[in-house]
Amino acid sequence: MGAVDLGGGGRSHKKGSGVKKPKRIGFKLDMTPLVDVAFLLLTFFMFATTMSQPQIMEMMIPPDVQSQVEVKASELLTLFVAADEEIFYSTGLDPTNFKKIPMNEVSTFSVQHNREKENRLITILKVDPQAKYETVVKVLDRLNQAEAVLTDEYTAKKQKRERRFSIMPLEPEFKEAIDKL
Repeated sequence: MGAVDLGGGGRSHKKGSGVKKPKRIGFKLDMTPLVDVAFLLLTFFMFATTMSQPQIMEMMIPPDVQSQVEVKASELLTLFVAADEEIFYSTGLDPTNFKKIPMNEVSTFSVQHNREKENRLITILKVDPQAKYETVVKVLDRLNQAEAVLTDEYTAKKQKRERRFSIMPLEPEFKEAIDKL
């Protein structure tokens, strides 16, 4: 059998030579499905954000910062956050009556003292300037957990929960007393 010539004449064809493909003149993208998905996502996030309740902490500030507020010493609970992340507490105004408390007991301790004082306890948080921010946030979280328990209890009794809380700077005499412990 003989060789069959297909019209090449024995010459090799280079790619791209010969008949050129026509270039695309236009490209059409249908945006309708993309717009539909965008509106569905927008609607979802609008509903999801409006359904959640804002998490706020109610704060009341006296009209005059310099005004004196009368407080019974028996209704005070002071928590101290030391520079070494240890937590101490004292009741009343006696700065020498410090006792150490573990972080995991702050919540139950706060609930117990609030129950004893029947909604009249004032909690003061005093923080050493050298204390880690993370430790302060943990203490505040524990106090908020205690507040949730107390609010539920007072709501069940059909009473209004009155939270009294203050954050104050740690005075040098308290810092010295804590450092000695």
